[in-house]
Amino acid sequence: MVSTADSAPDFADRTDFEDADRGLVAGPAHPRITAEDGRVVWDFGATAFLREDCPDTANPSLWRQSQLCARAGLYEVTGGVYQIRGFDLSNMTLVEGRHGVVVVDPLVSRECAAAGIALYRAHRGERPVTAVLFTHSHIDHFGGTLGVIGPDDDVPIVAPAGFMENSVAENVYAGTAMLRRGMYHTGGELEPGPRGLIGVGLGFAASHGLPSLLPPTLDVTRTGQEERLDGVLFRFQLTPGTEAPSELNFHLPELRALCMAENATHNLHNILTLRGALVRDARIWSRYLTEAIDLFAADSDVLFASHHWPTWGTERLTAFLSEQRDLYGYLHDQTLRLLNQGHTGTEIAELIELPPRLARAWHTRGYYGSVSHNVKAIYQRYMGWYDGHPASLWEHPPTASAERYVDCMGGIDSVLAKARSYVDAGDLRFAAQLLKHATFAAPEEARARELLAETFERLGHGAECGTWRNNYLMGAQELRTGVRPVPIAAASMATALSVDQVFDSLAIRVNGPRAWDHTLTVLWRFTDLDRTHRTSLRNGVLVHHPVTGTPAGGADLTVTLTEPQLLAALTGRGLDGIDHTGDPAVLTTLMSVLDEPDPGFAIVTP
Repeated sequence: MVSTADSAPDFADRTDFEDADRGLVAGPAHPRITAEDGRVVWDFGATAFLREDCPDTANPSLWRQSQLCARAGLYEVTGGVYQIRGFDLSNMTLVEGRHGVVVVDPLVSRECAAAGIALYRAHRGERPVTAVLFTHSHIDHFGGTLGVIGPDDDVPIVAPAGFMENSVAENVYAGTAMLRRGMYHTGGELEPGPRGLIGVGLGFAASHGLPSLLPPTLDVTRTGQEERLDGVLFRFQLTPGTEAPSELNFHLPELRALCMAENATHNLHNILTLRGALVRDARIWSRYLTEAIDLFAADSDVLFASHHWPTWGTERLTAFLSEQRDLYGYLHDQTLRLLNQGHTGTEIAELIELPPRLARAWHTRGYYGSVSHNVKAIYQRYMGWYDGHPASLWEHPPTASAERYVDCMGGIDSVLAKARSYVDAGDLRFAAQLLKHATFAAPEEARARELLAETFERLGHGAECGTWRNNYLMGAQELRTGVRPVPIAAASMATALSVDQVFDSLAIRVNGPRAWDHTLTVLWRFTDLDRTHRTSLRNGVLVHHPVTGTPAGGADLTVTLTEPQLLAALTGRGLDGIDHTGDPAVLTTLMSVLDEPDPGFAIVTP
């Protein structure tokens, strides 16, 4: 990372604070947002400590970013465009139309989205929601859908092509593991305060309400596509493979306003999030930003996004987009240059420095992503996990490796003494590596856990990247207090899944070895869809596909049902009240070979 004084941003520059405060209409109407059972899902007072000067337990740059993200209320972006900020990790944008309001990206949870739309209506009138637009397939941009519309409301729901497939892949297929690691990513179990949670870089935190999802009714399939939503012209740019596999930007030409979704925000974003995701394409990300400049910049007076605060003025927003473009392009090209010289991802992460002009810009700082882990992600996209050294092909897993390292170093006492010497010398990075081996080789050793927790805490307090800080501090907390299981949110999205996605979700839970000796076939006839699906379990694999015409071959069980009844049948109710022929024990056998996800797996211990 660049460390020279002339490459550091200027703390005296208050432009971001002026922009973050501009257009405030009203602050939150209540100090907290609660669920129906009274549980607090968002506390506006949790960020009050950020009004103080930066303590020695926080990086001053990250503290500054968190102060900016702590602003909360209803803001006017430009005439007819408003944003709810500081009600969740993300922003909710409201575009006023002829008869009501178009809601863009309704936050993480329905409770926060409902509170946001209520604040808007308190100051702009009781306007109905006339359309919903999802800019991309991440839960903080659609989870609050049922807080702004009902499940049966007849309004268009607009999203980029591939939205449902990618939303499900992230939030359901790998949802348990991503949610577990996401608690580290967002600092979900940390106490807000100078020693704990101070933010994620994109916002303060994610809310703890109930997420939801309704499938889109209108797909955006090409750049240049135009749609009038409640009389307002939206001009779209598709950007697949950038910040999300399915994403779009949009321009409001009549309002001269440009929404960059999450493709250009006031930080360096992730090429690969620490919670886990598909590796993003930094090259195409940079090129789509160039395209956005060419398509929209000259015809825009304001740029806003689904996180952070707007940028006003054609010249300023063009410069902002250009620097964001150069940021991702530089990381991509320099990583490729160095990997083609034989350097590995870990080595490249230590070699790359940002150009001074980019390093001096506040909006390129690594508050959410980082140069270090983004470079490794770019390397991974092209070269995979293998660094090319044959010794890396077949390493022992962590516990077995740790036991051997500790043995080579003369036992646990020797390792702890060495680790303490590195901590005292300020080499926290290597101390953490040593202590990882110590805790995996001797998980019962309290001295190792506490020294690693101390090391993580110090690393976290110095981190500029919010997600690095949260990962370090969550690791320290878990070493001291143990694992706190995370509730699985995927169930609340299940009703939005297609039949194919339901069966896909089932297939990834099959315990292969336990299912090896079972062979079975089920036909599912859906009366409400006029479709038939065949599922077959063989060789530990659940294969499913739609059937056209008369099904070929027999089935052990044939079930006639509706799509909603499928979820009921697979979530414990069985075939009660559902028409079927054949052997109902087949379904019992299928369910018996399914594993339950583990939302509380260990991360910093074996």
